[in-house]
Amino acid sequence: MKLATINNQTRDGQLIVVNRAGTQAVKVPQIAMTLQAALDDWDNTAPQLNTVYQHLNDGGLNDAFDLDLNDLLAPLPRAYQFLDGSAYLAHVERVRKARGADMPPSFLEDPLMYQAVSDGFLAHNHDIEVVSEEYGIDFEAEAAVITSDVPMHVSAEDAGQYIQLVCILNDVSLRNLIPAELAKGFGFMQSKPRTALSPFFVTPDELGDAWKDNKIHLPMRTWLNGEWFGEPNCGVDMQFDFAELIAHAAKTRPLAAGAIIGSGTIANHDMAKGSTCLAEKRVLEVIADGKPSTPFMAFGDDVKIEITDDEGHNIFGTIHQKVLKY
Repeated sequence: MKLATINNQTRDGQLIVVNRAGTQAVKVPQIAMTLQAALDDWDNTAPQLNTVYQHLNDGGLNDAFDLDLNDLLAPLPRAYQFLDGSAYLAHVERVRKARGADMPPSFLEDPLMYQAVSDGFLAHNHDIEVVSEEYGIDFEAEAAVITSDVPMHVSAEDAGQYIQLVCILNDVSLRNLIPAELAKGFGFMQSKPRTALSPFFVTPDELGDAWKDNKIHLPMRTWLNGEWFGEPNCGVDMQFDFAELIAHAAKTRPLAAGAIIGSGTIANHDMAKGSTCLAEKRVLEVIADGKPSTPFMAFGDDVKIEITDDEGHNIFGTIHQKVLKY
């Protein structure tokens, strides 16, 4: 099942069911007006939405309309919670190595995670507005899952059942603001502006055999200013799967329906696969040459992120954003 949110001039937009090809859609106010409302009552709404989805793909809905992607908001224009992990230790290890720090053994057993911005998400094609290039503007191509209500202290073995939807995202980072913030010992804040979500959220079954072990086993493809930047496989070198990330987040508190759990920057140990953020490419340059040669993003630069399956289907739609001066 593939879901999206169309702009109806309200904060949360209107839920639509989208066909598998991403070309047609139908509004479903009789089931739920918004995606959050659907997630709040997922056991009841999901079967109804799936029935609509099947009829839409079969061409049996008279109220279906041709979809213009420019009419879409983020599928969840705002969410109660966005928790972003760092499940790819190849990325963590390289960043630490560039500054002469070893990776603590605990990182192999205990995920890194922080509370991210959730009161607003950018649509797939919204500009990244930043005050200054001196902030060190970077993209981060990630995958994420969206949960139904998750009980506190859920086990990793049981947490996978609460994964209802999957997406990709661009976790925009302002790298030059990060060191001073982390030095305070209180985590990211100003260095993490709003994140962009893919145009479509899909149920895990839409990924077919590429969804197993609570991971997406497909490459995350990224282009910077039209040039290939990287395509590491999301299912390779993922130290903590999404069920483990959910269990970590819910250790001392329940998670409300609509919680977004991010994977962190996709990275493989195979450096031929490229990178999914500028920071990683820069640290590889530091490791090799003693200093970075790749600049962070400038005003006018653009980034494109997508996942396609083995048959070339663009599962989540494309995130394509340009950096502009605010």
